[in-house]
Amino acid sequence: MNIPEYILQILETITAAGFSGELVGGCVRDLLMEKQPQDWDLTTNARPEQILALFAGAKYENDFGTVLIPCRNSKGEVLAVAEVTTYRSEKGYADCRHPDEVKFEEQLDKDLERRDFTVNAMALKLDADGDYSWSQKKFSLVDLFGGVKDIRKKVIRAVGEPADRFKEDALRMMRAIRFSSQLGFSLEPKTQRGIVKLAGSLKFVAKERVRDELVKILSSDRPAQGIMALHEAKILQYIIPELEQGVGVRQNHHHIYQVFKHNVLSLQHCPSAEWQVRFASLLHDVAKPKTRRLIDGQVTFYNHEYVGAKMVDRIMTRLKFKNEDRERVVNLVRNHMFYYNVGEVTAASVRRLISKVGRDNLQDLIHLRVADRLGSGTPKGMPYKLRHLQYMMEKVQHDPVSVKMLALNGHDLMAELSLLPGPKIGAILDVLLGEVLEDPVRNERAYLLERAQALQLENLEDLRTQARLLIEEKRDDEDHDMQKRFKV
Repeated sequence: MNIPEYILQILETITAAGFSGELVGGCVRDLLMEKQPQDWDLTTNARPEQILALFAGAKYENDFGTVLIPCRNSKGEVLAVAEVTTYRSEKGYADCRHPDEVKFEEQLDKDLERRDFTVNAMALKLDADGDYSWSQKKFSLVDLFGGVKDIRKKVIRAVGEPADRFKEDALRMMRAIRFSSQLGFSLEPKTQRGIVKLAGSLKFVAKERVRDELVKILSSDRPAQGIMALHEAKILQYIIPELEQGVGVRQNHHHIYQVFKHNVLSLQHCPSAEWQVRFASLLHDVAKPKTRRLIDGQVTFYNHEYVGAKMVDRIMTRLKFKNEDRERVVNLVRNHMFYYNVGEVTAASVRRLISKVGRDNLQDLIHLRVADRLGSGTPKGMPYKLRHLQYMMEKVQHDPVSVKMLALNGHDLMAELSLLPGPKIGAILDVLLGEVLEDPVRNERAYLLERAQALQLENLEDLRTQARLLIEEKRDDEDHDMQKRFKV
């Protein structure tokens, strides 16, 4: 792990000017956990105007002491923008987010006291005699609240009194759970009790902020753990209450789990790393409680995929998701019940499925089906018929041997050779394709026009028959390769 040179230079510039300067927050936690930080936060006792005087191009456009410093390479190109914040304490949080009063401080401990969790409330300062070393520089650790101990114990613990931290910013309750799912940590019991106690205050947080934390949970290595933690901490009901309606709802004999548990397990088993597909896995059966009916002694959920698509649309609209993300998840939920049995489904029906769900969403749909199966307790996520569907999808969506691959088309032949529309054009293109299949280097416009000019004088039916045989042979070879790849 390396600390970028531009970050070291900022620290050295600040300390050389007689001020204190430290790395702080998540980057310190990541360094101690031997993870490469993605963001670098610095803090100092220098006031914003003093920081501005030290760095050309720096900007200060807020009331919280954070100065933005552009970091440039030798060519003057901006590599990153570093945030350097003056030590501060905060008081009063009427809106459950912003402090009513910000006071700049002289001592680092005052700044660390205001931070959310112990693992984020540590600082590293340049120190020639320090116990820690990165990028050939020595650092000493400032850990006032037991952050190192909590990293070793793998717990997320609020700094000081949990209720005080969550009253300052209610989103910290979601952040606690997000960190637990990202890091694989558990919530310290007192911290969890504080979340349960103040869970209702999350409704005062802007939906965009809630959405962003939810996406980070879904994108983590343990998304299902995060969703369950939201549920157990009584927060999920303020984010996606529709999902919790599945708690205790029994399904039919095809499912061994109740609806809520099935949805969470589907998320856990989703093979896709994309949060949109994971979200669809979590919500694919969200409408089952609304559509549950008992008919002739059998539990049914007719049309739950269509009702669910409408519910997901409302959920994602409420949480201010981007339109393209919302449409993608809704599309997957609406089509997750697609029918496919080997021998019953034709290439034409597969093409209709592609037209219905979109070519770009095909693999997502397969991932969703695998998640649904494994989340139902089925031991095999990718049975033969799903592998066969993948094979058929690739077979029909990509025509591996087509005149479309040629460097010219029928319009070119009519324009360059003065040919009239008719079967002769198709015959010439077939012959050219046969030659290109034998030697792809021939697929150049000038060569193909020259060959076409000669071919229009020959007996094209004979040549066309030979070309078709070659094309069919090539198609058979590629089809055989696809069958082996998908094991069908």
